[in-house]
Amino acid sequence: GGTGDARLLVEQLTQAGHRDVRLSLAGATRAPTLPDRGSVRIGGFGGAQGLADYLIGEQIALLIDATHPYAAQITAHAHAAAQHTKLPLLRLNRPPWAPHTDDHWISATDHLQAASLMPSHARRIFLSIGRKEVAAYANCADRWFLIRSIEPPDPDTTPARHRWISARGPFDMAAETMLMRAQQIDCLVTKNSGGKATYGKIAAARTLGLPVVMIARPAEPQADAHAETV
Repeated sequence: GGTGDARLLVEQLTQAGHRDVRLSLAGATRAPTLPDRGSVRIGGFGGAQGLADYLIGEQIALLIDATHPYAAQITAHAHAAAQHTKLPLLRLNRPPWAPHTDDHWISATDHLQAASLMPSHARRIFLSIGRKEVAAYANCADRWFLIRSIEPPDPDTTPARHRWISARGPFDMAAETMLMRAQQIDCLVTKNSGGKATYGKIAAARTLGLPVVMIARPAEPQADAHAETV
């Protein structure tokens, strides 16, 4: 998992005396933040069967899915590989955010629906969804987008009117409020990632009275055990 929770978990398991703790990263980020302890594997496995072969070949005893809540494909692969190898599977998944009474959330099941649910008055959209799903908003020609991600989105599928900024969290409320004011944002589109690291944008939108198009988490396959915190 390439999440902050995954890095922290590797460090804490190593500190607790577990001698062979491995963090697997997909390799999508050119300069990932790595844990100070444990070992790191970078690169894909070639699907669920490739992951299962790795688990067997390396004599792995426990598989922990600590990926992002929206990393549906690797979560499905982890579940299938655990089923195939009969290994126990633990899923670390921080709880989603819940709206406050003074929040204005608009729920969307996916990015295409989110693009259609943005309020008609909103013309300057803060797109805080990462880079992979930006293409879903490419046809919104009457909107301007502020796109924030670690790596740049595909220039062939980005909206015609946009600004991209590269940044890595955490982001606090004060900085997010300043950014939204400076860019004259009137709507936030985001995923319900949960946790504290990126909650600042939610609090900032509340302070500024902005609507938030919140994209629901994908359904998850069953795991042997679940944890919400490291």
